Amino acid sequence: MQVTETLNEGLKRGYTITVPAADLEAKVNEKLVEAQPGIEMKGFRKGKVPMALLKKQFGQRLMGESMQEAVDGAMSSHFETSGDRPAMQPKVEMTNEDWKEGDDVVVSLSYEALPEVPEVDFSGVEIERLVVEPAEEDVTEALEGLAKNAQTFETKKGKAAKGDQVVFDFLGKVDGEAFEGGAAEDYPLVLGSNSFIPGFEDQLIGVKAGEEKTVEVTFPDEYQAEHLAGKAATFDCTVKEVKKPAEAKIDDELAKQFGSESLDALKGQIKERLAAEYAGAARQVVKRQLLDQLDSLVTFDLPPSLVDAEAQQIAHQLWHEENPDVQGHDHPKIEPTEEHRKLAERRVRLGLLLAELGQKENVQVTDAEMTQAIMTQARQYPGQEREFFQFIQQNQQAQQQLRAPLFEDKVIDLVLDRAKVTDRTVTKEELQAEVEKLEEM
Repeated sequence: MQVTETLNEGLKRGYTITVPAADLEAKVNEKLVEAQPGIEMKGFRKGKVPMALLKKQFGQRLMGESMQEAVDGAMSSHFETSGDRPAMQPKVEMTNEDWKEGDDVVVSLSYEALPEVPEVDFSGVEIERLVVEPAEEDVTEALEGLAKNAQTFETKKGKAAKGDQVVFDFLGKVDGEAFEGGAAEDYPLVLGSNSFIPGFEDQLIGVKAGEEKTVEVTFPDEYQAEHLAGKAATFDCTVKEVKKPAEAKIDDELAKQFGSESLDALKGQIKERLAAEYAGAARQVVKRQLLDQLDSLVTFDLPPSLVDAEAQQIAHQLWHEENPDVQGHDHPKIEPTEEHRKLAERRVRLGLLLAELGQKENVQVTDAEMTQAIMTQARQYPGQEREFFQFIQQNQQAQQQLRAPLFEDKVIDLVLDRAKVTDRTVTKEELQAEVEKLEEM
């Protein structure tokens, strides 16, 4: 087998691989000899089928297998010897398309090699980490939000107003006949919540406890129950109670509604949650600072194919953000701009740098970390967690999309351990301003 270099320009590589016909023939014969003892054929005992007959029957398929194995072996040997790592899937093409049995096989191999990433001294990297301590007013604000969400009502006298809760029985009819699902007893409805058919709640404004009222509405044309869509209906309503929103009380009872033993315990949980949120936001700022400095510390050639692919992805993503109404990919071709390419070059450069450092330091994402990441993602699909787990297990690309940010964060932590990091206490407003700057970049 012969491998001849045809291109060596920057990171671009090209080779011609020649597999002699004699080598292929020997490989086919070897496969036939290996398989012969287990082959049965009409007119011959098991293991006694003549080699010539076996070759006629199976030779063509084995020749194809031998070709593939020979080329794969040559490529593997080449990458092991040269030390090259292809940036993307190598392009392999058979050059003698008129090949016939007895001819050498000639294949062209081309790819872009990953560059040599230089060593980086991280001791000169200086990072300022913003620290925010949750203030009492922040905890109070969060408690007030919880109290508002845990809205309760108390009985009132007089007429129901918007925002009040009406407890009532109702019976719905279409063409004078009651319909399935159109009745309920002691139903609590907050007027203005828009949880009923349009126009229904407005007609209950002004009712009093003990009052009976017939509400007339028309089901929307796109109503989910097709047999009711677009039809006029009446609802015979009997009002049992009118309630007004009760003043929110921040006390131990509120805490118990949210699973805490006491108000003090709930405050502690809120403080921990706020601290975690602030730390997460500060992490974003630290990460941008670090990546900006790393980007200025290293320079090396970038594989054009990786930059092109990243620029295309950036342009495509930004186009969809600017055109949210377009859900699919049936749109004109999107050409990356120079700005997209500059951002792509930065991402590729930093991605290769972090990947190289992670590989040298043997950074690993553990099974436990992957499981936690999958569980976190699965919570975004309530009721479909099992299906999500199965999807991830069966999809290598999805697994990589989850593993990549975990790997990157572990490498970032590795660099931060070697850099000079100083803490500065700021207000949450100052931290928010820094986070907003990141979004503008």
